[in-house]
Amino acid sequence: MRVQFDVTHPAHVHLFKNAIRTLAADGHSVAVAAREKEVTTALLEAYGIDHTVLSSKGRSIAALVAEWSLRELRTISYTRAFDPDVIVSRALPSAVHAAALTGASSVVCTDTEYARGIATLIGPFVDYWWTPAWFTGDYGDRQRVHEGVDELAYLHPDRFSPDPDRLREYDIDPAERYFVLRFVSMGAHHDRSRAGFSPAGKRRLAEALSAHGTVYISAEGSLPDGIAGEPVPVEPADIHHLLAFADLLVGDSETMATEAALLGTPTIRANSHATDEALGVFVRLDDYGLVDSISDETTAHERAIELATDPAAGDRWDQRRAALLESTPDVTGHLLGVIEEAADGGGR
Repeated sequence: MRVQFDVTHPAHVHLFKNAIRTLAADGHSVAVAAREKEVTTALLEAYGIDHTVLSSKGRSIAALVAEWSLRELRTISYTRAFDPDVIVSRALPSAVHAAALTGASSVVCTDTEYARGIATLIGPFVDYWWTPAWFTGDYGDRQRVHEGVDELAYLHPDRFSPDPDRLREYDIDPAERYFVLRFVSMGAHHDRSRAGFSPAGKRRLAEALSAHGTVYISAEGSLPDGIAGEPVPVEPADIHHLLAFADLLVGDSETMATEAALLGTPTIRANSHATDEALGVFVRLDDYGLVDSISDETTAHERAIELATDPAAGDRWDQRRAALLESTPDVTGHLLGVIEEAADGGGR
């Protein structure tokens, strides 16, 4: 097979990396079209994945429009040169349009219900939708569902083993208590109707938790002056080792909250839409008690202190994680099966 992956966000690197490695190891031809956004290319390099950068994230609305217009043209050119059987991506118009124009099959991986606008835009051109079974969108006979959570494509115990020695390389003692705070900028198209922690809320939370252990902060954009804690000290490729040994994750991010929960770390997800049940993944995680979704920062603050001072919280989360894993198949293996079906089925 000839398989092209479109990777435009750090989370895409994690989602696809094991599929990319498996396909390459099995002798298939793999190409990765990347985007300079946050640590996307740094992660690809850290994992030894060859890639070609087709665009860089714009800093304004006008720049983003220009970037995606240029990326559309570059992706079509790149695809024609590589001549794939299948293009795998998240819900990215440039990748789906390139597949339709070049005769490749498109596999779109999505677990995000509120990305309906993009789904509608690309829907007529998508050959296969790959979604979790709990995803509420219905794409008919083009939909292929798996019983897991997308992040288990790289965080399932068969795919990832937390390594305390990796943390010791950064002078972090995994046996000592520490907490991770994650704050996003709310600048992405799917974030703009949400509100996360206020500057005062961030400062108050960090200060309160610092009385119980070390506070590491991962943030997009600037932080309030004088906030307690220190920046996350590990390289992006090692962030999951940090999350796995943390005593608590609190943040307004969706992805990192999911990751921490799946690693058995007590997790609080706090933003204005956290209790809307708009995202099926958090309904699923809530069923197992793996994430506390809270819509106001005062309640989130109180719950964070409660968990930070509860010595049994980590054991409870480990038991809940084990229960989830009992019912979860190999997510990457399922994706590879869909890619093979798409290659056998041919493009349009």
